[in-house]
Order: sequence, then C-alpha cells, then structure tokens
Amino acid sequence: MPAHTHPRSSAPVPGVGVVRLPWWALALPVIAFCALLMLIAGPGQAHAAAGDDPGVAEFFRLVHRALVR
Repeated sequence: MPAHTHPRSSAPVPGVGVVRLPWWALALPVIAFCALLMLIAGPGQAHAAAGDDPGVAEFFRLVHRALVR
C-alpha cells in the first residue's frame, strides 16, 4: 500500500530561510585571513623566535581582548 504524501504549499512560511551564524563562524575565517596576511607581509628573512617582533604579539593581544569581551 503506497504512503500518501502531503502536498506542499507554495505560500512562504514566516521565519523560514533566516540563517543565523554563530560568532565563531565569522571570527575564525577572519583570524585565519589575518594570520596568512601577516605571513605574506612579514619580513623576507626568517628570524629566530626571540620575541623581538612586537607586531605579532600586539596582534594576538588585540585578538584576545576582542574574544574575551
């Protein structure tokens, strides 16, 4: 015996189709893009990780402040 299907209505249902993204769905690609941009725009020579580059540390400090809020 075949199952009966319900016909679909063509009237739009209010509230359907609205997609809400979590905060991390936008933050993670932005952080990844910034990290890659910093790698590309960085100096041409490799340096030892002595912590003498204040730009990277400041960037991560700003990211941390933004995420802690």
